Amino acid sequence: MNSTKESSLAALQREVLAFRNERDWKQFHSLRHLIVSLNLEASELLELTQWKSDAELEAAILGDDGAAHEALRDECADVLAYLLLIADAGNMDLAAALREKLEKNAQKYPVEKSRGSKEKYTQLK
Repeated sequence: MNSTKESSLAALQREVLAFRNERDWKQFHSLRHLIVSLNLEASELLELTQWKSDAELEAAILGDDGAAHEALRDECADVLAYLLLIADAGNMDLAAALREKLEKNAQKYPVEKSRGSKEKYTQLK
């Protein structure tokens, strides 16, 4: 996708659905299969970190290693594509779902209790 195309989630979702539909792949995209595929793609994203320290990973991704950066971009794109397909199959507005979840998390993690803390909301004091 080039920078002149609309980059909203809805626009991206339309592009992913058009790509899928042109290939007649919807028949393979049950909600369960999409969720499994999302996890497989997330595992491929995780694999990029295998056997690397934080410093090594950041140097590879943020440094001169174009292949490492491209691999990160590709795996993130795959994860996003499956999330958009899951949102379609689940008949949900993913952006609205995230906004609602942020509101819930704001209640569980008030700034005054959670700033700088790694504790779960049930452990905040």
